[in-house]
Amino acid sequence: MKNIYIKTWGCQMNEYDSSMIAKNLESTGQYLITEKYEQADVLILNTCSIREKAQEKLFHQLGRWKKLKDKNPNIIIAVGGCVATQEGKEIFKRSRYVDIIFGTQSLHKLPKMINEVEKNKKFVIDISFPKLDKFNSFLPIKNTGYTASISIMEGCNKYCSFCVVPYTRGKEISRPSDDVLFEIATLAENGIKEINLLGQNVNAYEGPTFDGKICFFSELLRLIAEIDGIERIRFTTSNPIEFSDDIIEVYKDTPKLVSFLHLPVQSGSNKVLELMKRSYTTEEYEKIIEKLIKARSNIQISSDFIVGFPGESKKDFQQTINFIKKINFDMSYSFIYSSRPGTPASEMKDEIDLQEKKERLYVLQDCISKQTMSWSRKMLGSQQYILVEGKAKKNPTQLYGKTENNRIVNFYGPQKTIGQFVQVKINEVHTHILNGTLL
Repeated sequence: MKNIYIKTWGCQMNEYDSSMIAKNLESTGQYLITEKYEQADVLILNTCSIREKAQEKLFHQLGRWKKLKDKNPNIIIAVGGCVATQEGKEIFKRSRYVDIIFGTQSLHKLPKMINEVEKNKKFVIDISFPKLDKFNSFLPIKNTGYTASISIMEGCNKYCSFCVVPYTRGKEISRPSDDVLFEIATLAENGIKEINLLGQNVNAYEGPTFDGKICFFSELLRLIAEIDGIERIRFTTSNPIEFSDDIIEVYKDTPKLVSFLHLPVQSGSNKVLELMKRSYTTEEYEKIIEKLIKARSNIQISSDFIVGFPGESKKDFQQTINFIKKINFDMSYSFIYSSRPGTPASEMKDEIDLQEKKERLYVLQDCISKQTMSWSRKMLGSQQYILVEGKAKKNPTQLYGKTENNRIVNFYGPQKTIGQFVQVKINEVHTHILNGTLL
């Protein structure tokens, strides 16, 4: 038995991919997953290329692992994920002690690739896009928690000017609906109560069915809601372009779908949205939100924002702040724009000073933080339906769970409620964490 250590950077899709890597390797009976990299026979780095200086971060990590390999030349180092797909052999040229480079769609081949390195002592690379082959190696697993994420589709066809995802994950392709439903049903049998559907654009899902038809995202949501044991459904991430009326209708008749939606807008300026090639306007985005509120009056919205995009003027930034206040976003993921090699935006002239970008980011995050706290205050004295996930991190005598709108609630209660949905009255609020009393 060999020890495998997996280090994961990036989004929930990468976390899901790493779980698939672990499942596939353990299923061979040859490997054990370890949380201590010093004990590993195989070191696997699953990378993300979204953030700035992703490549440099990769080589710094590889440099640390090189010290282990200098002491033990038999250690195998494998690099996968988005940076691996983007850089390919360039990684090996710069770090010739790397043994394996695998892509986002070829991770299921890793057991075979490891065996090949052990046998031939030669560098192996596979960054091909064999559609959905990696999902064909799905193995049912027993979960120790009560929430789980599953990927329902891969890739992106939108080609926003700032984004590398279409180049690292490929074109949009949806998993067959029966495969998705089978995986979720298996998770439910193993105690999972809450499911989170993953994809670069989940609302673009068009999964083939067993009878040759197409299952659209709205239909998939309703089918998942019928699975015994699944009590709460989330999804991320959506694109406003394809957030169609049939999806909005699901909020009217499917209470298991949470009253919380992450819908990235990126900017509140139509000029900047056009430069980003987002293919919608702030007015169109606002209409979607209006329809959602009509369908589910208590829904809360979170979003993504890029600050300091090339061409963003002070006026454009102020329009974004005004838009944030108008929509009254609950939360956001916000970042200073960073150029990604190979994207159209990387060719744009960036004349915004870094200090100006930092100041804009501070203003935006401060605005969102105040709105988050305002939403939390509205919960004071309310009764919240939460899934109890375990012992509170800071006080193990307490339990914790999450509300539909992603607040952590700490409270005192019996251990037997872990894994159950309970009603808690909120008696103290902070920005993201609440305290309550079990009812």
